[in-house]
Amino acid sequence: MAAAPQLISARSPRVSAARRLARRSFRGRERRFLAEGPQAVREAVGHRGAEGGTLRELFTTPEAAERYAELVAAARAAGVPVHHADPEVVAGISQTVTPQGLVGVCGFLDRPFDEVLAARPRLVAVLAHVRDPGNAGTVLRCADAAGADAVVLTDASVDLYNPKAVRASVGSLFHLPVAVGVPVDRAVAGLAEAGVRVLAADGGGADDLDTELDRGTMGGPTAWIFGNEAWGLPAETRELADAVVRVPIHGRAESLNLATAAAVCLYASARAQRGPGGCRAAAGFQRTPDNVPGSGL
Repeated sequence: MAAAPQLISARSPRVSAARRLARRSFRGRERRFLAEGPQAVREAVGHRGAEGGTLRELFTTPEAAERYAELVAAARAAGVPVHHADPEVVAGISQTVTPQGLVGVCGFLDRPFDEVLAARPRLVAVLAHVRDPGNAGTVLRCADAAGADAVVLTDASVDLYNPKAVRASVGSLFHLPVAVGVPVDRAVAGLAEAGVRVLAADGGGADDLDTELDRGTMGGPTAWIFGNEAWGLPAETRELADAVVRVPIHGRAESLNLATAAAVCLYASARAQRGPGGCRAAAGFQRTPDNVPGSGL
């Protein structure tokens, strides 16, 4: 019978270092963040960044190590140190109310904005002044599901590695390139130079999403700018976009929340791009005044 694994102490420097990653200042200094639960850890095990494997350490309770034995074995096979600890120790590292017994320490994985542009993205979500981490993570998940090529968080938005944002992304953080800390004017200018039409999602838009779809203007490379949960997009940001578009409200609801509106917009673009003549169906699409009506370019 195999001996029980030695449990790491709550006073261990490794445990203390992991606990500190709950604070943004320490995450930024160490360039590491926490990924909790089997789904996030599974994605982290299989992810590789510019500096090698993304998962750097794994903390697990004995019960979780038994329940997710294949996942723990995969981490070990990848050379990741695995620390067994009492549930109270792992709970002290975790940021959830009901910990699942697995917490990974991961290296930062955001990409330089110039690298995102160099890949010639066709669908991008730009989060401008988005402050709620749950919303940021959910929009990232929506962008992933819609097949977006990248997500950009502006310099006034929430920390990508906030534990709530990581959890809300449900693993999508590991699936697509994310650039952080980009000034919104630089984001718009860079995307335009890369041949991407920039649309601002705003309830006061002159055109609605149905009109854009009917015009056939959404089949080309597109970036959507989504604003703050409470006050939306400021006028100076709306003015940077090629068009300001609202999601039509056909019923009596006052509005849609940020994540829901983002999902509607991103899926509309994804559908248009995959239709006849869309940029994912027609190779070599180039952004020009002729094929982007109303762009003003």
